[in-house]
Amino acid sequence: MNQQIAQPGAHPARWRVLGLLGVAQLMLILDVTVVAIALPHIETDLGLTREALTWTVSAYTLTFGGLMLLGGRISDLVGAKRVMLTGLLLFTAASLVTGLAESAAMLVGGRIAQGVGAALLSPSALSLVVALFDGEERNKALGVWSALGGGGAALGVLVGGLLTAGPGWSWVFYVNVPIGLVIAVVLAALVPRLPTWGTERSRLDVLGAILVTASTASLIYALIAAGERGWLTSFTGWLVLAAAVGYVLFVVWQRRARSPLMDVRLLARRPVAAGAFLILMATALMIAVFFLGTFYFQQAQGYGALHTGLLFLPVAVATMLGANLTGRVIGRWGGRAPAVAGLAVAALGLAAPAVSMHPAVVVVGVSVAAAGTGALFVVASATALGQVAPHEAGIASGIVSTFHEFGASLGAAVVSSVAAASLAGTTLSGFAGGFTVAAVAAGAGVVVAALVTPGRSRQGNPIPSTPN
Repeated sequence: MNQQIAQPGAHPARWRVLGLLGVAQLMLILDVTVVAIALPHIETDLGLTREALTWTVSAYTLTFGGLMLLGGRISDLVGAKRVMLTGLLLFTAASLVTGLAESAAMLVGGRIAQGVGAALLSPSALSLVVALFDGEERNKALGVWSALGGGGAALGVLVGGLLTAGPGWSWVFYVNVPIGLVIAVVLAALVPRLPTWGTERSRLDVLGAILVTASTASLIYALIAAGERGWLTSFTGWLVLAAAVGYVLFVVWQRRARSPLMDVRLLARRPVAAGAFLILMATALMIAVFFLGTFYFQQAQGYGALHTGLLFLPVAVATMLGANLTGRVIGRWGGRAPAVAGLAVAALGLAAPAVSMHPAVVVVGVSVAAAGTGALFVVASATALGQVAPHEAGIASGIVSTFHEFGASLGAAVVSSVAAASLAGTTLSGFAGGFTVAAVAAGAGVVVAALVTPGRSRQGNPIPSTPN
């Protein structure tokens, strides 16, 4: 039997492992936004229809978010290291295929495969972080993780601009290949074998996976389609209804299944529910900023891909600074105060471009907002995962990552509907309206965060102990 570490938090290579896992996660998050800058070039080169162009973005998010819980469950049963490496290699291979695409079918197929790899990699990598660190070190590690993940979306716009303006849009995907291969080789040697939580009677809940994946896909697609078809159309309504019915059936099945995909009682726990809400808000606000900003700078102001990418550099820096600062203080302050402060700062920053659409005001405003959302990423992870049992780490990580993708789709769908007039014409009113809606949502989130986010416990941990 291979030797297993008795105290994962004491593993000597844990910080190096964290850095490599963080870069891997960075690729996944970056891939959500890196394509945004390249879309006009992809459309021209491959002759894509509007529908195919939409699926280039949504196929990755749908697959990534829809299969996240299954990836977390497989991680718990099979082992986080094995699933992490499998997901990383699949994502790397799919990136190569996507970069080589010469048709819409090959492009979208590659994006779907990337999403499958990401759904395996993300929850298993976060599960390893939770397992390798403990106590205050875990809070710091989650702070580093959140800073990389939060800044990744902003860096995606910058990297997308650099690559698209340089070697071409294919390199938006090719760049993942050498990085993914190097990280896979090093992590295979560094990451220890940790205990798995399956038994001889454990099995994958295939029906549960189908129900939650189909429901998640239906809901995310409804949010995306609403941006084009309208929020009150029968098409959107039927998709939302199908998702709701699917989730109800999923909950009923989880209570009856012999080896359920997840313990649905996890979502009834205050820390997990609060973390899910915060990660959804953080990602929705962040993606809203990127969506509005990229179209505003390129379409309304006529800036090129590289110019637009460079304008988002301060946004990436602000996101990482906000996350880093929160990671340092959350152990002393608890989660509630940073969550409320982060949403308040985001609301103030987003209000600036809602009042004035001058390019300088937009850059400064979204950078301030980014510092607030960076704080939310840390609080969300620390709140939801701070004291989960080891055998629940994979599925809890899957929940957090699933709501991350929910937020991405929600943010894009809402602002695309609000800004429709600006996207179709020359007026700036739609962009201002989009920023106004985002600012109001952040302001409303302040109230919710104050009510649901756990405060500082008597032991100094931001997450109160929760019995199983």
